Amino acid sequence: MTAKVAILMGSPNDKDKMEPGAQTLERFGIEADVRVMSAHRSPTMVAEFASTARDQGFALIICGAGMAAHLAGAVAAHTTLPVIGVPLSGGAINGWDALLATVQMPRGIPVATVAVDGAMNAALLAVQILAIDDLDLAAALEVHRREMTPR
Repeated sequence: MTAKVAILMGSPNDKDKMEPGAQTLERFGIEADVRVMSAHRSPTMVAEFASTARDQGFALIICGAGMAAHLAGAVAAHTTLPVIGVPLSGGAINGWDALLATVQMPRGIPVATVAVDGAMNAALLAVQILAIDDLDLAAALEVHRREMTPR
């Protein structure tokens, strides 16, 4: 498997919430490059990474951020790779602000959005996207779904 996925988070404090995504990608044999960068504290770094991500071999980018949650949108503004946003809980309204900020992108700059603290689902969506033209990955997804089925 040569696909590589970037997992970005706005703060080192987000690591525990984003770890299930990295673990899920690893389970499917997909390399996850986990980095901390903030749309507000390091906007130049975010723009540079996003605009060169395809050249660096990334197939898509997962972004987790809380409160204003601008990371996914800032990344999507600088790349044509698929971006999956993970709104993270915290703050006064426990992630609702992050959910609304992530899902309400302007026309023409889409961000796929999963549930609050949904890093595992973001990773599974990434696997599904990558499996479009990878039959081995598609088969692994089928096995995963069967394993999830209650018996």
